[in-house]
Amino acid sequence: IGLGDDMKKVAILALHLGYGGIENSITSLANMLCQDFEVEIITSYKLYEKPVFKLDPRVNVRYLITKYQPNREAWKNSLKKLRPIRFTKESYKSLMTLFLRKKTMIDAIKKSDADIIISSRDLFNSWLGKYGRSKVKKIGWEHNHHHGNLDYANKVVKSARDLDYLILVSEDLRKYYKKELKNYGCRCVYIPNVLEDIPDQVSSLSEKRIISVGRLAREKAYEDLLDVMKLVHEQEPDWHLDIIGDGAQRNLLSDRIYNEHLDYIKMHGFQQKDDINQLLSQSSIYVMTSVTESFGIVLIEAMSYGIPCIAFSSAEGACAIIENETNGYLIKHRDKEAMANRIVQLIQNPKQRKKLGTHARETSLKYTKDEVKKIWIKILKK
Repeated sequence: IGLGDDMKKVAILALHLGYGGIENSITSLANMLCQDFEVEIITSYKLYEKPVFKLDPRVNVRYLITKYQPNREAWKNSLKKLRPIRFTKESYKSLMTLFLRKKTMIDAIKKSDADIIISSRDLFNSWLGKYGRSKVKKIGWEHNHHHGNLDYANKVVKSARDLDYLILVSEDLRKYYKKELKNYGCRCVYIPNVLEDIPDQVSSLSEKRIISVGRLAREKAYEDLLDVMKLVHEQEPDWHLDIIGDGAQRNLLSDRIYNEHLDYIKMHGFQQKDDINQLLSQSSIYVMTSVTESFGIVLIEAMSYGIPCIAFSSAEGACAIIENETNGYLIKHRDKEAMANRIVQLIQNPKQRKKLGTHARETSLKYTKDEVKKIWIKILKK
């Protein structure tokens, strides 16, 4: 569809377009919609010269703040190291950043000529509900699971009261928020995140390689993965683990691998999509040790290569994707020994690996662009 006069305009409100699951989802959505809509991303911060995830050239990006960037780490550091002058400077920067984040986004919402505005944060939801023009279709898009944190859940509910829709990334969350928002005009809809590409070739599942992809952050519990892999190695010393990703715990994990002589574990750091796909195509088992996970897009990406997945059941997003003993395994009570045993079983039973892998591939097809786009279009064109 060409850009005609009757083409509706969609604006997506973002905090930044750097690394992160939300940012990846925003980019995917913009790429998916720009065929049928005029799409603009209005983002608070410009962290990098260009967006980290590949964006269709038809999508317009508007940065609201270019002088300041979030400085929480620098601010905490100056406080920790008792540097009063530095602390004063960082505090000023921090206040200016927060002030500008609010002022510029509210101004952008008020002046936006979009027919539909999609907010990607609860903070923006509140401003969109309050300052968005009356004729604008107002949509909130909640990416996180509240994980039983009612303060957080209530904050989301409060932010969505004046919106037309709240999009949730799991059916459980849709049911929860539908109940909480029943006295307001906001409709809750489940739309899963999208799988950008479906590979033509699946993995042969014959390589002695296990893989895990994600941010090296505490909630992803990569230290637990090292413990699990040590148990696997005792029984299957020929198998290797590839960890792809970067983050705050990189040095901690690298030190452990070096100090404990875990030379069967390789850390690849941040990799481009093509390189991740190459590694997935050579892997036979995917393992996730996250404590919490809102929506496990990495699991679906692994499944698209026909790879069986294993995760702890504490990660809610994993429970929505992994069907126990059908396309992978869910391990209860964060039992590392039980997880290691399941991995060893899969290693020793290639037939079972293939069976789970075939079902995994079938699962991934529910999350293709075509399938997910249909649900978005239904709401946006109403």
